[in-house]
Amino acid sequence: MKSFCIKTNNKRIVKYLLDNFTFPNTYIIAKKFKIYQNIIIHFTGKKDSKEQSDFYNALANTLVSVIIHFYEKKLLKSIIQSNYFYFSESEQDIILQKCLDFFIDTSTVEYQVRIEHIYIAALKYITNNKSMILSGFVNFRLYNYMKILDYIVDSAVNELVVDREYKEFISLLKSYVNSRPSTINTVHFIYKNTDSVLLDSNYKKIPFIDDLSNLNYISDVSFSENDISLNTLLTLLPQKIIIHLSKESDDFIKTLICIFENRIEFAK
Repeated sequence: MKSFCIKTNNKRIVKYLLDNFTFPNTYIIAKKFKIYQNIIIHFTGKKDSKEQSDFYNALANTLVSVIIHFYEKKLLKSIIQSNYFYFSESEQDIILQKCLDFFIDTSTVEYQVRIEHIYIAALKYITNNKSMILSGFVNFRLYNYMKILDYIVDSAVNELVVDREYKEFISLLKSYVNSRPSTINTVHFIYKNTDSVLLDSNYKKIPFIDDLSNLNYISDVSFSENDISLNTLLTLLPQKIIIHLSKESDDFIKTLICIFENRIEFAK
């Protein structure tokens, strides 16, 4: 008979294990010894058999579920508080939510890899030991899993910083637009991304200001066609911009709406 003991004082984890771990020729009991609640799992099947191997796999997968459901959010929060303590509490909450949202997407490589790292560590541990202090296992035996969480937190922080810089960028350009007089009444913006066209109210073509040395209002370090379009519109400052779309609105069109606000109309 193979027995394995999981030690924890988390009542929710105890209940989860009692309710969710089932396997043929296995019974599970909970007993309080000293400082821990002990979940003792007895496997009564044949030793060194495929069934025992399957038992180990089932138990390792159950531990994966326990760690993800009961520890992952706390671990992410701890990483954020330790490494990015200089962010405000609300910004730390945003970073945490970005991490949690990322793991909702089951198609990402990180989603599956983190599960595999926990599974491999758990399987190795339970096949070579008779008991596990669950919190100790999480804190000291999941190095590769923690590296994945570190990476996800760093990615979420970078996303937050980009979002913040974008909002500052929009705010500056809105202030500029609202503080300067318009030089033209109406502009038609035929948006085709790299082949966009600007027309005046008489549908005559307006040349883009494409002298890179004079681009004062660019959205990023790359001198894309969209940067040139934005710079031209900010130079002209039309009272009305009628956008003609050849496809659905994208991020650039949303940026124009944020900057020019009620000056934007869409062609019917």
